[in-house]
Amino acid sequence: MSKHWIEQALLWLKSSIEPVPHEINEMDWKIALSENKERLTEHLIAFANYPNGGYLAYGVADAGAKLVGIDQDQVEDIVSRLTNLGRDAVEPPIILDHAVVEYNGVNLLLIYVREHANKPAHRRGKSLEDAWIRSGGSTRKASRAEIGSLMLNSHAPRWEELRATSLLSAEEVIARLDLNTITKLLQRPLPDESIELMRWLAEENMVVLDGNGYYITNLGGIAAARELEQFDALNRKPIRVIRYRGTNKVDTIDEMLGHRGYAVGFEGLIGFLKRMLPHSEVIQQSLREQVSVYPEIALRELIANALIHQDFSVTGAGPTIEIYDDRITFTNPGSLLPSKRLDRLIGTTPESRNELLASKFRLYRICEERGTGFQKVISAVELFGMPPVLFTPLENAFQVTLYAPRRFADMAQSERIEACYQHAVLQYFSSQTLTNTTLRVRFKVSERQRNQITNLIADAVDAGRIKRKDTSSGNKFAEYLPYWA
Repeated sequence: MSKHWIEQALLWLKSSIEPVPHEINEMDWKIALSENKERLTEHLIAFANYPNGGYLAYGVADAGAKLVGIDQDQVEDIVSRLTNLGRDAVEPPIILDHAVVEYNGVNLLLIYVREHANKPAHRRGKSLEDAWIRSGGSTRKASRAEIGSLMLNSHAPRWEELRATSLLSAEEVIARLDLNTITKLLQRPLPDESIELMRWLAEENMVVLDGNGYYITNLGGIAAARELEQFDALNRKPIRVIRYRGTNKVDTIDEMLGHRGYAVGFEGLIGFLKRMLPHSEVIQQSLREQVSVYPEIALRELIANALIHQDFSVTGAGPTIEIYDDRITFTNPGSLLPSKRLDRLIGTTPESRNELLASKFRLYRICEERGTGFQKVISAVELFGMPPVLFTPLENAFQVTLYAPRRFADMAQSERIEACYQHAVLQYFSSQTLTNTTLRVRFKVSERQRNQITNLIADAVDAGRIKRKDTSSGNKFAEYLPYWA
């Protein structure tokens, strides 16, 4: 576990007192806690607005930077009062961290004020103009121009960074999160010491440090919760799996509601689905085996997609998987992002509402961020001889449907044309083209049906889904691209 901020604070301390004591923007010396709450609040605000934050060093006399040290009672009082000020007197609330270190034989208290992402930090209940900055080694009020600059270098907190709990102790955090599974996913051991563990969780954006305890973030809860119902903000976000008898919703066989965080419960969900979904018997190496009619890679990618790309601002709804006799649907809250086009989802540049969650799922080896997820799905669908994937925008939701394998003869003409388009896209992103031969392989039909496939290609061209690559070549060896290529 890195103690980078402590090491950096000591470097700033040394540079400010050696060889000649002088004030710097990154650190303020204090011999003891001032009774002037207004001035203390201004210092906290100024450091929160400073690039990479700043530090308060208690136990250092201002005059000549003499080291006088600090005792345990003073530490507890200073940390408690500054934490209360950062939480109650500043908007947005300020995150503080602290450490007692020995420096030149004297114990000093270091307070780390993190840079606030959503700037300017300012007095609670006041306008944005009541903001403070560090300049010339001192704290002063920010000008209007400086406030504008702070706003330009600011971003609103992401959903994943918001707090999902009230203030907790380290023991309560550990009890609520399945950290053993998270470290297995990351292929790394847990830090041994409690304080090191909590610092690591803060670096992983799973908790927010506070002088009096810790807050579990939405990311920590949604990824690693032992029980999502313990998080008021997340208890409506578990994934639901519903199984129906037949091809409609009239007769429900059973319903399962997930209770764990998405990352720690992912493999369990995949195992549950594989048991629930229909299987077919195949012979491999002279042995009969039961194989799911749906490719596992497609299930993994579509479930991860629904979990990661959902709109968490949609209340009262979570991701849903519905299993019918002839299909399986994956629905997540939130409409398609405005920058995304329905027929350009395969192979396009990845984009997510929840970039931090997507990044963590990649580190957990649950998914990837290269934009090839749907390509893997389409490739598996073709290998299994399934109808094309159906993408359906709903009111405030988005749905993807996988159909059970079906022969070419049993597909509707609209399905054949869409399959033709998806095959052309897959070929394009593999630096290849669609031909009569590749499409026959996709539909698993023989050379005898060449003319039928030729007619289908012509229909797909007429529908505006694909286009001829080179009109000067003969029809027999014609190559085709997606219409937008």
